[in-house]
Amino acid sequence: MSAITNLYTDSAAGDRLARRNVLVLAVTQALSGGNAAVVVATGGIVGAALAPDRALATVPITVYVLGMWIGTVPVGILARRYGRRFAFQAGALCGVLTGLIGCLAVLQGSFLLFNLGTFFGGLYAAAHQAYRFAAADTATEAFRPKAISWVLAGGLFAAFVGPQLIIFTKDLWPPYLFAASYLAQAAVALVAMAVLSLVEIPRPAPVAAGEGGRPLAEIARQPRFMVAVVCGVASYGLMNLLTTSAPLAMVDCSHSITDATLGLQWHVVAMYAPSFITGSLIARFGVERVVGAGLALLAVSGVVGLSGITVAHFWATLILLGLGWNLGFVGATAMVTQCHRPEERNKVQSFNDFLVFGSMAVASFSSGKLLANFGWAAVNSVMFPVILTAAGLLIWHTLARSRQPA
Repeated sequence: MSAITNLYTDSAAGDRLARRNVLVLAVTQALSGGNAAVVVATGGIVGAALAPDRALATVPITVYVLGMWIGTVPVGILARRYGRRFAFQAGALCGVLTGLIGCLAVLQGSFLLFNLGTFFGGLYAAAHQAYRFAAADTATEAFRPKAISWVLAGGLFAAFVGPQLIIFTKDLWPPYLFAASYLAQAAVALVAMAVLSLVEIPRPAPVAAGEGGRPLAEIARQPRFMVAVVCGVASYGLMNLLTTSAPLAMVDCSHSITDATLGLQWHVVAMYAPSFITGSLIARFGVERVVGAGLALLAVSGVVGLSGITVAHFWATLILLGLGWNLGFVGATAMVTQCHRPEERNKVQSFNDFLVFGSMAVASFSSGKLLANFGWAAVNSVMFPVILTAAGLLIWHTLARSRQPA
């Protein structure tokens, strides 16, 4: 039986609304993921053409990640005050601005304006990254891992929406490479705004002063929360480290823009395709083992990246990177949802994303510098100490929990 069929036939009657929200959020995940793919695939290439120094080529993607980082807290505040739907639609509006400003930047040859556009793209990404948590809001504890993973599965279609949009539009406005791509991106974000009107997630009931749950510092000191954050940082940060520079590295190695774009497409497929079963894997084997498998795949992707610079090597690296990200990040997300009470969810989830996407900003900026000064091999080599640290903490926490009395 397919995952989609399972979605409709889930036995928990209390998950009826959750299943509906999962479908809506999966569609918008596909659309918003397509927008992100456009920024990531083109940001370094356009940045190299517009930047005053080639070492600054990946700065637009770094600015994109900074926007994602900065946007996590406002998204949480908007969701708490006005509801998830309003927060998500505001994010989609930022996606529209991303495309419009990006097109104008290409027409005017403005590096500064292009960075402004990618910043708005980051704000949009901060909103759509919260879709996974929104799926869990109306789900029972048993259905929650599946809800999270199935929403992320919507990103599978982003693997085709974004890259194919680039391939078909990149040369439609000669001589302005990618100008039409950004206009198409704005249109996709506008469609996402419309689809988001179907989301139905009740706002948490207002709480009196002093009844808003535990202090954030107390929640953050939980060993499980700390391990979840570290594994989330490793999974997303390392994925960003490589994908930021991979398209530019492929072009530098004399591969075509189409090859680079298709490599990113297969990467996104690998990121989201496992989501149809990741929730079931967590239910069967436990979240710690799934996260550990994700970290192992990330390490293998680094080994492949160091082994050669053919198109096959790049694509294999990106595919393994996507698989590792899925298992690691979905698992880390599920761990975060086990660390907070309902009244604490917005502040805890926003804080988690603030930490994860802050690390991504560092990874993105470092990626450009590493590629420009030391090459593609150096970008891959940085992965291993991070993976070892995350894996060590995960093993320590797993063993500590196993020693606790039942």
